[in-house]
Parts: sequence; C-alpha cells; structure tokens
Amino acid sequence: MDEELGCPDPSAEKRYFPESLDSSDGEEGLLACEDLELNPFDGLPYSSRYYRLLREREALPIWAEKLSFMERLLQGQVVIVSGDAKCGKSSQVPQWCAEYCLSVRYQHGGVVCTQAHKQPAVQLALRVADEMDVNIGHEVGYVIPFENCCTSETILRYCTDDMLQREMMSSPFLASYGVVVLDDVQERSIATDVLLGLLKGVLLARPELKLVINTPPLLLGKLSAHYGAVPLVEVPSRRPVEVVHLSGAPEAALESVLRLILEIHHSGEKGDIVVFLACEQVYNPRIRASSRVRQPISHSQAEARKQILSSTSSGKLFRLYSEEFASKDMRPLKPAEVQEANLTSMVLFMKRIAIAGLGHCDLLNRPAPESLMQALEDLDYLAALDNDGNLSEFGIIMSEFPLDPQLSKSILASCEFDCVDEMLTIAAMVTAPSCFSPLPRGAEEAALACWKTFLHPEGDHFTLINVYKAYQDAALSSASEHCVEKWCQDRFLNCAALRTADAIRAELVETVRRIELPYAEPAFGSRENTLNIKKALLSGFFMQIARDVDGSGNYLMLTHKQVAQLHPLSSYALGRKPPEWVLFHTFSICENNYIRITSETCPELFVQLAPQYYFSNLPPSESKDILQQAMDRLAPAPAAKGEQPPCEKCPETTEQRCALQ
Repeated sequence: MDEELGCPDPSAEKRYFPESLDSSDGEEGLLACEDLELNPFDGLPYSSRYYRLLREREALPIWAEKLSFMERLLQGQVVIVSGDAKCGKSSQVPQWCAEYCLSVRYQHGGVVCTQAHKQPAVQLALRVADEMDVNIGHEVGYVIPFENCCTSETILRYCTDDMLQREMMSSPFLASYGVVVLDDVQERSIATDVLLGLLKGVLLARPELKLVINTPPLLLGKLSAHYGAVPLVEVPSRRPVEVVHLSGAPEAALESVLRLILEIHHSGEKGDIVVFLACEQVYNPRIRASSRVRQPISHSQAEARKQILSSTSSGKLFRLYSEEFASKDMRPLKPAEVQEANLTSMVLFMKRIAIAGLGHCDLLNRPAPESLMQALEDLDYLAALDNDGNLSEFGIIMSEFPLDPQLSKSILASCEFDCVDEMLTIAAMVTAPSCFSPLPRGAEEAALACWKTFLHPEGDHFTLINVYKAYQDAALSSASEHCVEKWCQDRFLNCAALRTADAIRAELVETVRRIELPYAEPAFGSRENTLNIKKALLSGFFMQIARDVDGSGNYLMLTHKQVAQLHPLSSYALGRKPPEWVLFHTFSICENNYIRITSETCPELFVQLAPQYYFSNLPPSESKDILQQAMDRLAPAPAAKGEQPPCEKCPETTEQRCALQ
C-alpha cells in the first residue's frame, strides 16, 4: 500500500488520489457514461478514478470473498476474516461494512476500524476515501492521538485502538457504531486485547451491533476459542515465496544485515530491499522499569514478513537464522503486550469503565499477577483509588487525560500549586517525541552550543519549557511554516516533534477547560513558580526519585538497587554539576542505564508530598535514613526548643503534603 500512495493533490477538491491514477494518463474519455452513476455515500457522480481503482480492488485476493462476507455479516453478529498480509482485508472489509450500514440506513450507526499504529490508520483512511470516491474528513476520516479528521457525519472512520478504547469511557456501548472492525489484532497491543475482551459484553447488550475481526491465519484458533463458533471467511494464500535460511544466528545482527545488503547490491539484480530490525522492550514490575532486550521473533511475525513479499511478482526472503533455530527456539505467536508492559493505564481505564457496568474483561491472555498488583499499588499511591478499591474522585478526573496516570496526577496537583500552564507544557513535551534532533555527525559542537541556550538551572523539565516557549514565539513571529522549520533546523530541533507537542498541549488545555479545572496565569521564571512546579511534579512522580550515592553521578533508585547515569544530553550533563537528588521521567535498563528528563529535588519536598504509606514501604537504605531525618526536622518541635530552620532550597514550604492526596 505504501508504494501505491502518493502525495495529496491540493487541487483535487480535498480528495486524495495517487499520482499514478491522475487523469493525464490518456484515458480522459474512458467510462464517461459510467461517471453518471451516483455514489450512494455522497450523492455525487462517480469519477473515472473510481472505476480505475475498482479494477485494482477487484484484483485483490479478498475480493472473491465479498459475497460470502456480506452473507455472514447479515446472518451473524461476529465475523472473523482470516487472511494473509496484503490480501486487502484492511481496506476492503471496512468498505463492505459501510455498504451494510448504508443498506440499513445507518439506523445503528456507522463503521469504525481500529489499527494498532497511527500511521496505517491515516494511510488506510486516505486510500479508502480514494476508493470510495469521497472526501477525506467527511464521509471517511481518521482519529489518532491528538488529531481528529472526522465530523459527526463521517460514515467510516479509521482510528488507533487506544482512541476507540478512550471513546468507550464516554460511550461504553459504542452507540455511534453499527459495525466495529478490529484490525491488526496480531499486534496484540494492550488496547486491542482489552477491546476484544470488552466487546463480548457490549455485543450482549447491543444485539444489533456487528463485530468483524481481521486476523492472520496463525491467530485464528485462539480467536475462535475466545468467541466460540462464529462465521469465518478465509482468504486463500497467494504465490509462495522463496525463503533462504542462513547457517546460524549471528551475534552481530546489524553487521550481518549490512553485509547481506551489499552482496545483494553487488549482484546487480533490480528491485527493492526491505530490512526488519529487532527492537523489543520487556517491562519489569518489580523495579518499575523497562528493559531493552533483543528477542527472537515468533513464527507469526516471521510468516507476516513473508506474506509482505507474496504480493510482489518475485523475491527472496533471507532469514538470519537457521531452520533448526526456527523449529526449536521460536515461539508460535508474538507475546501479548498485556503480559510484558506497564498495566497502570490499563487498570485505570478498566476501573473507569466498570462505572458503566463493563467491569468484566475476558482477555485472550491473562496478565502477570505481579504486573496487576504493581498497577493497583501505583494507583493507590496516586490516590486514584478509594478504600474499596474503586476509582476515587481524583481517579475519575485523572482518567479524563490521555496521559500516563503519573502525569495526570501532576496536572491535578498543579491546580493546587497555581502552575497549570507550565505543567501542561511539560506534559506535552515529555509525551511527544524528543524535541532535540539526533546529533549531526561533524556538527556536534554546534548543536550542543545551540541547545545550551535553552538550559535551565533547575533541570530538564524546565529546559523543555524554555524550548517550547522559544518555539511558540518563533511560530507567532514567523511569516510562514517554512520559516518555523528553518528556525528549528538552525537550532537542531525536531520541528515535527514540537508540532506534536503543540497539538498535545492544545488537547490538554481543552480537557482542563472541559472538566473546569482552575487555570492560573503563567508565572514561569519566578522563584515561587519554580518551587510550585517541583511540587506538582513530585506529587505524581514521587516513585521516580534517585540519589547520587557517591558524588560522581551514580544515581541509585530510591525503590530498588538499580544504578543509572544521567543521560548525556541532560541539562546537568551539559551544564553544571549534577545535584544529589533528582526526579526523573523515565528509566530503562539497557547497555547503559540512563535516567532521562531529570530535575533537582530535595528530601524535604519529598517527605512532604509523597504519601506516608509509600515512604513506609521503601526498603531500608541510607537514602531512606536521610529522608527520615528530613521528616524529623520538619516535624513540629516543642515550643521551648524552638523550631528548626526550613530547607534552604525550599524555604516557602510549610504544608504537610499536597491536599489532592
């Protein structure tokens, strides 16, 4: 599909058409009489492009199964479509479902089709709008995180699975839809697995709702067992692909890939080369951190990669492992993300959806008990749960934000500390991709010199505010988008990431206003505001504190014995001496353990803002002793002895802890 998609033509009435299908190909007069046929979705005559695309659609392997699919959709509530990659199920099945909804006059709603990733959701929406000969953003649209290209009249919308999951918070039974298509289920994302579980209950409550599940053949057995005896549409496999296994599993995978690419290049054969690189992440609930480890792919992933080649006329698939390795060491299916990820956000969502009576979720794979316990414990520490384990008032408000619960809690705390504007900027910047471009070879010193102009003495969170404010000022003063891009390029900043942060922040501002949270005027730069930002951050991230135990930058996590270094691009690494105590945003275990996005804090702030029961559960350590001493100093002293002086770094602090906790 990527090869078929071109750039949008701004002169084509906001419609999206591939350049290869432009009317300048000499077929202007072809099918002129057929153009008089009206499109039932918008009432306009079909264009000649529609018929050319229709011929391409009819050549797809799935097209022969259209009648069979429509019959099963009419007769049953759940239909499973099994087919290889590139067979056309992601683009054609949703269109057929739209035809079904049209036939019943949309009395039950429209069609929504989920994708695991946002880029395919956008590309498919563009392609399908093309094939249906309608305008993107009108009859066909897409919804991805922080971008909504739909209207209330949209018939068919593509969206990421997490966006449909969030929609269920306000519409638990998905009343706007007559058909839900779950695509990309082989990715086994948390949101897709949760939807597969929750929709079993929704289908019982709404007998008129239809569910279509697109799956590769290897996952068919698991889905059939989950949903029972439901109608099945199977798309035949296409031409076989020549597979070449190498002699053994190489130690240096990247070097082996590069060597193979050069060999193919020197062979002189024409064609394209697609390389799949390994990059996995296994979450460890005991230390609340992710580990970047390289793991063998599964048979289902290997088969999907082979199927991508099956849509071409010829080609070879080189596998950098032996057949023996494949048969003995590779797992049959890709592990479900629900078994390997942080579940705190998922549990918060499940607690929220339980309010609407959909608390039971029959997952394909049960999550690890320790991950569930850690998620519940974290939500309890964040005051998101009440004494009965249900969502508290704060938990309900936290679930309104499309953020990690810790960030949501920090935003709520910022209402108490009059720094909402600054906290929303921080939340947007840490949620978006890094605003700093990769260091360019040969221009490292120039890039670092530019970045140092944004450094803030209090840490990375404050530096991110400086970057965003500078970007915003540049955008307001620039005459065009090109000027903004040039401004970012000159400062070695990622313009796309800053645009994303801007969109995220706009949605967060809208959420704050919608739920009527107090919004103070920004006061960034004052001493009081700096302290308040630290208080808000600590209210959400008190579980992510580290201490330099030897004065040389070796930071020990407060909750366990993992040691990490400041990231080389941290404001402290680039500027002044690192502080003893820091709050960090992320920590991952890899070849070099780094804590990223760090800002200075102090023991006195920690003991005032962290819940007492969290402090009590910390393992014994020198750091805990220091915190206990700080707590003793802050405790009310007898009048005769006088009061101890407050911490020099936070003299204004007098409250015991954030009232939101």
